[in-house]
Amino acid sequence: MTATAHALIGAAIAAKIVNPFLAIPLAIISHFALDLIPHWDEGLNHRKKTIMRYRVEAAIDVLLGFALAFILFGSKVNPTYLFIMIIASELPDWIESPYVFLGNKFPPFYWAYQLSHKVQTRMQLPWGLVTQIVVVVPLVFLALR
Repeated sequence: MTATAHALIGAAIAAKIVNPFLAIPLAIISHFALDLIPHWDEGLNHRKKTIMRYRVEAAIDVLLGFALAFILFGSKVNPTYLFIMIIASELPDWIESPYVFLGNKFPPFYWAYQLSHKVQTRMQLPWGLVTQIVVVVPLVFLALR
């Protein structure tokens, strides 16, 4: 899933579960659950992109996720808690980033990358984006109620 999708789900969890000892592990688990759903993200076909393009697309995705999460949930959730929950929901991708972007094969970076690729179910555009919208938008609306 895109970082935006993960951020919105993390924010939705934060809006509904105020106990961080329950919510943070749930946000991390949600990452893997969402990645099981066929989806598109910047990493699909990354070998056809320059590393700079891949980095820029990933950065835009992360920033968009934070912006949307704060726009939608910022008035409902403590900003610090919201930030922590967004990071928690994206944590597996953050852990694998040193391998993906720098080629660092040291644990836990490479282990996170290997685990991620075992649970990923990817799909080309436009359907890989449609699946994210179909899953994420209803959950966000439920959390905003």
